Amino acid sequence: MKKVKIFLLLSAFFTVSVQAQGFKGMLNKAKSAITDGGLSQEDAGNGLKQALDLGVDEAVSFLSAEDGYYKSAYKILLPKEAQAVTNKLKAIPGFGDVEANLVERVNRAAEDAASKAKPIFISAIKQMSFKDAMNILMGDKDSATRYLEKSTYDQLYSAFKPVIIESLEKVNASSYWNSAVTKYNKIPFAKKTNPDLDDHVTRQALAGMFGLVEKKEEGIRGDKSLRTNDLLQKVFAQQDK
Repeated sequence: MKKVKIFLLLSAFFTVSVQAQGFKGMLNKAKSAITDGGLSQEDAGNGLKQALDLGVDEAVSFLSAEDGYYKSAYKILLPKEAQAVTNKLKAIPGFGDVEANLVERVNRAAEDAASKAKPIFISAIKQMSFKDAMNILMGDKDSATRYLEKSTYDQLYSAFKPVIIESLEKVNASSYWNSAVTKYNKIPFAKKTNPDLDDHVTRQALAGMFGLVEKKEEGIRGDKSLRTNDLLQKVFAQQDK
């Protein structure tokens, strides 16, 4: 029994040792790539941060402009539960265009809230470590976006939702929706409902935001002409190899 325990302990030690050597080898490979390319750790970190700054700035500017959501691939549609309401109401006088009106208003609310994202993104970018930067640089084509999503989603949701609520009220979407739901719930045999429009619009607005940031990241990784300065060209040359 004692021999078995000793054997298991030696096996575990050997496994950990091999894994450690493997990790060390990967780290040395990354360091070698930096050294061979004349790229310092500071350059790698600063280059990644510049690329993210650029992608975030362009994404936020685009989506916060008029029609940034409403007339783009990131247009926010109503949740299925809300569509069930609007479909029933189309035949009722005064509510024929209820879905179109609501869709425009929720997208205006998202555009109004989008500008709140930039300082939250910038804060996450500033906190990026060298390890984060190298994982992103040598990782998948959406590594930077996934890093930002993991680092900022909860904070962005908390920042977006109050603005979405305020914006929905500002464009009269909330009162319009409430009147639509009230009317719907008075229809005989209709199943009573009141979908959470605030949560849906907030989540869809963030999905659009990260979708556009991902597109910007893919562009910088794949299109050398988008690397607009020497540092970006130097840093991303490492992932081109």
